[in-house]
Amino acid sequence: MSSEVRADSARSLRAGFRQWRAHRPFWGGLLLALAGAEILLTEKASLKVVMHIGMQGLAGYLLPTMMLLCGLLILFNPAQRLFYSLLGILLSLGTWLTSNLGGFLIGLLLGAVGSCLTFGWLPDQKPRRRLLRRGHA
Repeated sequence: MSSEVRADSARSLRAGFRQWRAHRPFWGGLLLALAGAEILLTEKASLKVVMHIGMQGLAGYLLPTMMLLCGLLILFNPAQRLFYSLLGILLSLGTWLTSNLGGFLIGLLLGAVGSCLTFGWLPDQKPRRRLLRRGHA
């Protein structure tokens, strides 16, 4: 009996998460937050691995921290997604100079894709159904 209760609670948690995720640009915010975290982690790389040191100090840590913050704000405050996505793409491009070539290009690309996904997300769009097959339209 307890396994049935756990299965029902797991289904309700999954359904609740899907409902929450459906009303926000989830993947864009997640990718932007992951990009900021990845760039912050490459800042701690040893000097033998670092390709481009860039401006020392604050800027190397400030830009990826702001990217991480923008990604989280996109997830938890989707009403302001356009501002956060524009700020996210500018910060991502700025990491090219300040943070090891944008986290060895991985963080830069993740941030750019996440910002573009967020910018293009429409909140009131109906869920897409299967595409009509050719000849059956």
